[in-house]
Amino acid sequence: MGIIDINKVTYEYIRRDEDGNVEGITTAVNGVSLNVKAGEFIAILGHNGSGKSTLAKHINALLVPEEGSVIVDGMDTADEDKTLSIRQTAGMVFQNPDNQIIGQIVEEDVGFGPENMGVPTKEIWERVEESLRTVGMYEYRKKSPNKLSGGQKQRVSIASVIAMHPKCIVFDEPTAMLDPKGRREVIRAARALNDVENITIILITHYMEEAIYADRIFVMEEGSVVMQGTPETVFSQVDMLKSYRLDVPEVTELAWELKKAGVPIKFPILTREELKEELIRLGKR
Repeated sequence: MGIIDINKVTYEYIRRDEDGNVEGITTAVNGVSLNVKAGEFIAILGHNGSGKSTLAKHINALLVPEEGSVIVDGMDTADEDKTLSIRQTAGMVFQNPDNQIIGQIVEEDVGFGPENMGVPTKEIWERVEESLRTVGMYEYRKKSPNKLSGGQKQRVSIASVIAMHPKCIVFDEPTAMLDPKGRREVIRAARALNDVENITIILITHYMEEAIYADRIFVMEEGSVVMQGTPETVFSQVDMLKSYRLDVPEVTELAWELKKAGVPIKFPILTREELKEELIRLGKR
C-alpha cells in the first residue's frame, strides 16, 4: 500500500440555475484509481475541467468520493474522525496564496497551523524557523505578507504547510497566478522538499515544464486518467497529448519537429541541457 491509494473514485457536481433548480449533473471524477508511494514526486496534468483539481481535493478530504475510496497513510477520508489527521498528513497548497495567508507577520502565519495542533510554544518557533529556512524565506520572517511578491507569498504558504510536518504535500496549480520567476521559485521549493526532506509531492498543473521533474505523470481528461508513465514515456506521445488539448515542453516540441524533419535526434528530450548536448553530439558527427 502506498501513502495515497485512490481506488475507483467517482465524484459528481450538481449544476443548478439561479433559482436553485437542478439543471444537470457533471461527472468531475470518473472511476479514477492511482497509487502514490511514499517519497514519490507525482504530476497530474489536464486541461481546465479535466477533473484534476477535484481529484486533488479528495486527497486532503476536502471532498469525499461518492463511489470508491481514498486512503491516506492508512486512513479512509470518508471517516470524519480522521479528517484532521488526514489534513496534517497531506497538506495542501492552493492556487492563490492570498487565500491561505492569514497572519499580519510572516512568522505568525507559519506558526498558526502548529499552534492549532497544540504544539508546544518552543517547538512552534523551531518549526517556523525550520520551515522558512527550507523555502528560503527566513530573512523575511518579520515582514508583512502584503509586502511580498507572488512567488514569495506562495513560498510562505508552503512553509505554513511544512510547519505541520506533513508526509505529503498536494500542490493544486500553485503557480497559476505567478510570473515565470515566481513559478521557478515555487517549483524549486517543491523539488527540494522531495529531494532533501523526502516529502511526497503531488503536483497538479497545466504547465508542462513543471512536470518534467516528476517520477510519474498522470494525464486526466473528462474525469478519467487517460495517460500515465514517466515524463519520458508521456511526453514522447506528442500527438496524443495534443489530442487532449495539452502541449509538451518547448524543447521537447523543438526536438520533435527536428525529428519529423529527418534530423537523427534522440527523442524525447525534456530539458535545454539535454537538447544542447544532443545538438553538440550531432554537430560532431
